[in-house]
Amino acid sequence: MTKSALQIARAAYQPKLPKALQGPVSAKEGAATQSVGDQAKIKELFPNTYGLPVIEFVAGEAQKQEPINVGVILSGGQAPGGHNVISGLFDGVKSINPESKLYGFILGPGGLVDHNYMELTSDIIDEYRNTGGFDIIGSGRTKLEKEEQFEKGIEILRQLGIKALVIIGGDDSNTNACVLAEYYAAKKYGVQVIGCPKTIDGDLKNEQIETSFGFDTACKTYSELIGNIQRDCNSARKYWHFIKLMGRSASHIALECALQTQPNICLVSEEVEAKGMSLDDVVNYIADIVAARAAEGNNFGTVLIPEGLIEFIPAIKKLIRELNEVLTDPATGEPREFESADAQIAFVKKSIAKDNRAVLESLPEDVARQLCLDRDPHGNVQVSLIETEKLLSRMVAKKLKETHRAPKFSTQHHFFGYEGRCAAPSNYDADYCYSLGFNASRLIAAGKTGYMSIIRNTTAPAAEWIAGGVPITMMMNIERRNGADKPVIRKALVELDGAPFKFFAAHRDEWAKQTSYVYPGPIQYFGPTEVCDQPTKTLQLEQAK
Repeated sequence: MTKSALQIARAAYQPKLPKALQGPVSAKEGAATQSVGDQAKIKELFPNTYGLPVIEFVAGEAQKQEPINVGVILSGGQAPGGHNVISGLFDGVKSINPESKLYGFILGPGGLVDHNYMELTSDIIDEYRNTGGFDIIGSGRTKLEKEEQFEKGIEILRQLGIKALVIIGGDDSNTNACVLAEYYAAKKYGVQVIGCPKTIDGDLKNEQIETSFGFDTACKTYSELIGNIQRDCNSARKYWHFIKLMGRSASHIALECALQTQPNICLVSEEVEAKGMSLDDVVNYIADIVAARAAEGNNFGTVLIPEGLIEFIPAIKKLIRELNEVLTDPATGEPREFESADAQIAFVKKSIAKDNRAVLESLPEDVARQLCLDRDPHGNVQVSLIETEKLLSRMVAKKLKETHRAPKFSTQHHFFGYEGRCAAPSNYDADYCYSLGFNASRLIAAGKTGYMSIIRNTTAPAAEWIAGGVPITMMMNIERRNGADKPVIRKALVELDGAPFKFFAAHRDEWAKQTSYVYPGPIQYFGPTEVCDQPTKTLQLEQAK
């Protein structure tokens, strides 16, 4: 395999590890925990893994330990740093006993069910240290939620002598990990299940989890691209760039990129919902800023748009909720099937409430069709397929033409998604992910199951990071999904009274009027710590660093 100069140099990078994990550890247990919501129901569903204490690792005494075989799964979309979680896990289990083995299940949870696996040896691991992507074993979106899947899984786990399974994924994947941990505990199968917090969207966070891995690298990657566009924008001075960013369920990426690049406009979905804004309100907000800049002779600018914006507009959110219900077969819980697209649209229009039908018919025809037709495998609207950036620019152009307020309004459109998912991890993510994986091995050695690996205090030097585990049930509540109530990890939305949003809100009017662009440039891996090792602006503001 031909490698770039950067790949060769990065292979030699040794990720930093918290001091607490640099020798023998002891698990210090906190008080019993409870779920963030629906405590009685979550306890009933997870009697064997509910109420466990938060764990913190502290220095302990060396003990001889038997070899342990561990399995690992990469689940869901890619996020920078996944390979370092696996390399940290590998080094961790080998430090427990050199005879320990690590097996990777191929292409996600489906590899466990289909018995598709490979042993991960040092030769393989060394090829992937500090690299982006999930290509060491691949990823997949198979959901582990059925008893027959769990039973197929235990067959291969027993065959390989695997005593613990580490699932690296987002909120849905870790919800599945918790369900699997509960099932194996109830059956007394003797297999532990540990989760690791992954998603570039940044919405898997809470009091215990400071950030999901990959968020740092993805935002730095997108911010470099936005900065490049803003430099071009300020050079040509003739285009408004509408830039859609990943983040269906929360606006963390858009907000972080705004903090890094200072665009003229950044929409935050959570604020749109909180203010009860209509689509027309959003269009007017953008048009007013475009017109104000035009009056100063500045017929150019940048607009950052979260991927899931349209789903947060209250009237459209209500519509989508009913669409998800009516397009799900109540008998099977699966998406309904129709003879044709026209038949599906006709069914929708006759099945939804009058006010929702009025909202649907008020939308541009292509957007209305997408809402009615495009579904993911779980029956949900595929919001990422709706070209919100083009919809908004089109509607803004129409609004400006009606009011004659901006004689020049030319647009360019961008969607940054895949560009950030497999980037080579920043030093922060390389260190954080390696620590998460190594820490997972210590949770396994401590006999824990139904836990998520956590590393905290990450705005401090890595030696001062705090390592431990949080019961996955602590993060759960009951939500309506595809026509049924299900236990899920609660997504973390942008907090409008939080320090990152407050900082943004205090400066956005200035950024809207002035051309205050910041050009972050590419991720730096070598050089002074203030250039190479900084965490996200979000994390710095949250921790007042």
